[in-house]
Amino acid sequence: MTENIYDLVVVGGGPAGMSAALYAGRYKMSTIMFTDSFGGTTSSAHKICNYPGIKEITGMQLMSDMTEQITDLKIPLYYDKVVDIKKENDIFIVNTDQRTVKAKKVILGIGKKKKKLGLKREEELAGKGIHYCATCDGAFYKDKIVGVIGGSDAAVTASLLLADVAKKVYLIYRKDKLRSEPMWTEALNKQEKIEVCYNSEVIELLGEERLEKIKLNTQKTIEIDGLFIEIGAIPNTDLLNKLDIKLDSREEIIVDKEQRTNIFGIFAAGDATNVSDLKQIVTAVSQGAVAAYHSYIDLKANK
Repeated sequence: MTENIYDLVVVGGGPAGMSAALYAGRYKMSTIMFTDSFGGTTSSAHKICNYPGIKEITGMQLMSDMTEQITDLKIPLYYDKVVDIKKENDIFIVNTDQRTVKAKKVILGIGKKKKKLGLKREEELAGKGIHYCATCDGAFYKDKIVGVIGGSDAAVTASLLLADVAKKVYLIYRKDKLRSEPMWTEALNKQEKIEVCYNSEVIELLGEERLEKIKLNTQKTIEIDGLFIEIGAIPNTDLLNKLDIKLDSREEIIVDKEQRTNIFGIFAAGDATNVSDLKQIVTAVSQGAVAAYHSYIDLKANK
């Protein structure tokens, strides 16, 4: 009996991974996908307005639509955590927490994970007033007081979402000017429920069983019911510790213009790569398509 070896394993279920699988499926490559996070960080976006051809959509809906495209192509998608990838001769052995598969090529669309504040009691109060996803948990704070930490698009859009349900939103940013897109900044300035605390950092989390107050470096103390942390993300590269894949100083995967890593047969795409500082859905799907294309070309050439 001939052992089943896939043409391609896609690791990651965000825009980069979905795009790679879509193109691989249309190239008729035998493909299997693994992800332990449906939609990656995109699924938590409450409103996307800059994806070409779509005026407005939630991140969850966009990723659901992408998933439907994948399943229509009969590509198996497993919600497994990939724990190890090894290369033996020209074949990759991919181990998840549920199964082991072999493939000729691998595309990593492993994305990023949310940064944490690193404050005392942060872990203890996670889910008890400390949150990392406004789309997921914002509804729990109807008519309550909440805070958001950060100054990027993610922080500003989280504040706008929370303003729809909370009675008051504090946006706390360590610098004197937000770095969100002008349209988001304009929308924020029009929202009367949002108060921006510039040049401010949270230095202490206060409360007994759950978060009750936060203390700022300005010595101001704010009574608060919930705090949403949106201070950026770092590449999800823990999986790569056993591989000799080269990373840059920001721990992003180094790839070339064809999305190739330094290990032949392994490609990478999306937010975890160094190919672009524009970490957007549109760039991730482009990179996923490029990675799938060149893995297909290699297979056709028997490389």
